[in-house]
Amino acid sequence: MSGKPGSSSSVRAVGPGFAGSDCCLSPQSCSPGRAGRRRPSEAALLPGELVVSESSNVRKCIATDTCAHDLYGTLLCTNFKISFLTNNVTPFQKYQYRNLLLAEHDVALTCVEQVVAVNDAKKKRKVLGPTQHLKFKPTELIIYCKDFRIIRFRFDESDPESARKICLVIAHYSQPKDLRLLFGFAFAREQSQDSADRVNGPDSGWQTPLFETYADWDREIKRTGASEWRVSSVNENYITSTSLPEYFVVPSSLADEDLKQLAPSFNGARIPMWCWHHWTGCALVRMANIKPGMQLRKHDRRILQAIAQSHPEKSGVFKSDLDKSLPRVLEVQAALVRLKQLCIHDSFEETEEKWLSSLENTRWLEYVRLFLKHSAELTQWMYNKNISVILQEEEGRDLSCVVASVMQLMLDPHFRTTRGFQSLVQKEWVAAGHRFLDRCNHLGHSDKEECPLFLLFLDCVWQLLQQFPAAFEFTETYLTVLYDSTRISLFGTFLFNSHHQKVQQSQDLASNGNLQCEGKCLELPPVWNWSLQFTDKDLTLFNNPLYIGKSVSCVQNGTIKSFKRPKKNISSCICSVYTVKNGRLSNQPDFFTRKNSTTQRPSRDLELNESLDQYVEHCFRDWFSKPLDLHGLILPYMGSPHTRLWRQCYLRWIPEAQITNGGFISAFHQISLLADNIETLQGRLRQYHHPLLTGSPHVNKPRMYFRNEDFGEAGMPDCFSSSFPYSPIGNLCRRSILGTPLGKFLLTAARMWPSTETLANED
Repeated sequence: MSGKPGSSSSVRAVGPGFAGSDCCLSPQSCSPGRAGRRRPSEAALLPGELVVSESSNVRKCIATDTCAHDLYGTLLCTNFKISFLTNNVTPFQKYQYRNLLLAEHDVALTCVEQVVAVNDAKKKRKVLGPTQHLKFKPTELIIYCKDFRIIRFRFDESDPESARKICLVIAHYSQPKDLRLLFGFAFAREQSQDSADRVNGPDSGWQTPLFETYADWDREIKRTGASEWRVSSVNENYITSTSLPEYFVVPSSLADEDLKQLAPSFNGARIPMWCWHHWTGCALVRMANIKPGMQLRKHDRRILQAIAQSHPEKSGVFKSDLDKSLPRVLEVQAALVRLKQLCIHDSFEETEEKWLSSLENTRWLEYVRLFLKHSAELTQWMYNKNISVILQEEEGRDLSCVVASVMQLMLDPHFRTTRGFQSLVQKEWVAAGHRFLDRCNHLGHSDKEECPLFLLFLDCVWQLLQQFPAAFEFTETYLTVLYDSTRISLFGTFLFNSHHQKVQQSQDLASNGNLQCEGKCLELPPVWNWSLQFTDKDLTLFNNPLYIGKSVSCVQNGTIKSFKRPKKNISSCICSVYTVKNGRLSNQPDFFTRKNSTTQRPSRDLELNESLDQYVEHCFRDWFSKPLDLHGLILPYMGSPHTRLWRQCYLRWIPEAQITNGGFISAFHQISLLADNIETLQGRLRQYHHPLLTGSPHVNKPRMYFRNEDFGEAGMPDCFSSSFPYSPIGNLCRRSILGTPLGKFLLTAARMWPSTETLANED
């Protein structure tokens, strides 16, 4: 998508507190650069996007020991991105996945982690804050990105003043003081003023339910068969809790008046919220901690009783305290920082054993294993014991998002489809009030709140995808693109801490700008509208050629037959509440009325004297001994050898880590060609048996990125490497772009991921 270009020839910097906001830059006044350099006016701008500052004759570094391959052009900063305009061709680059919002040399401002200005003569470096001054003239600009990229620009031939200004502008706009200064609001304002030029329509997002309406939740109840649960409107207009959605699902035995009485007892007034329902009757619920006080036990009993009564057999519940079972938010963030340091070190010269040891010491893979293990353990209670599970957490907005989502991926094949997975993210992350604004640190001043929980979740999904490649409709490229999209401030999906915050901020902006909102808030496109970022051809990289649909059909004797999985009968005799304590199960007091009860009490020998680890191990052995059902429960192997590093996400910018003409892409290419052959044959069979369907676009639309008609007998293209579809050339500054170690500069200046403590803020 090219967007419409800015119309004004002079653009003033906007935003409070910027030291250089009195400058007025005119593209026509810029001195001409080297031959072949594009003019700033050629930059494609989105609606609402403005050029704030620019510097011409800038050199983008490709290697640190030579400037022979460097690119010359103009460095721009808009209110959306950093853009480098050049007509030079990036050397040695044979393939690059194209994003329609961000060109090859663009970086979204919300993807910038730190901005470092360097003066070679004075040997000074300074980490630039949003309101800081820069007394020395920068000769180099280093941009450290949240997606592990390091990008360097040189100002040897640039105007010193314009170089200083653009450094300050980038630092300022990458750390805005106010949420409404993020680009999404400028885009929404422009869209509301020019409704004829909207880029998001009624069919945006591949019809992914956003769980903002009563109907979305009601459909999910009917899909899962949760007949003893209902959609509550007790939080309409957010009168009960500002972090919960307006509509959510609760036990039918609880009236809205009961919920209003119970809400003040929970942290953030976050009433227990239904997540999912198994066809046997058990449910998955998440809840915040109950505030300490006289009513704690009474209200806890009331909630547990309502959840137990929602089970057809009036079964019990299993409560898991995630705060005591899983790493803390700060520990997860520290693990990612260590992983990031490892990936930018000059450590690829080391032996494989030493590097893998360093990787394990980051504890990132350990935490991925812990979340997978705990999710699998809780899944066993629902699948084998037919017991409802409650995920309890301090606020119910962080760890429970990961565990609830991973559990549903293991249990429900619907969420392993592309549309189902997107609805899962909307339901368990966006609607449930995960604090994306703080956890992604979009404003640049929430370091203590920052935590990559969504990335951790995507890593867990990737681990499942590697072990069960035929169970998922999407690919790892889809997961990587989704992670990258959290750093694009155009989309409203990952921009807010809650939907209430989105409504409040949007209405404030609309009121101050005298704009009319069609609904409760300005329209920000959902991230699920992938056509805003990629062409139809590129979107086919999301399709997994190994995926086997829910009902596999074949043509036999002219008749189409489908193979469906049988359901197994599960009966439950559990009627108490169990928690984990010191690695063992403990039975809580009997909260429920047992008059005229026909259910059995659980055997203490079976339930209480068996440790949790032994029970889970028994369940795992039993599950692994049976044939795999791709449309039933999937449980991962969780040993250290089975938990691997997500190379495409973490190592895609590092030339030394790439395998030319190798890696997973080589197998993916061959499998895609085979799948394309199968699709072609299936199309011919459909044409033979149903000639009227021949012209249907949905039937004839190719699903595979690699097709036989594109390659013929040529075989695998030489542009492939293990980083496909990404190219590390020009994104991470190495000594050589062909795979030799880091240069002298990065050895001294980037040995540690920079911070205000490690780089002196000298003037």
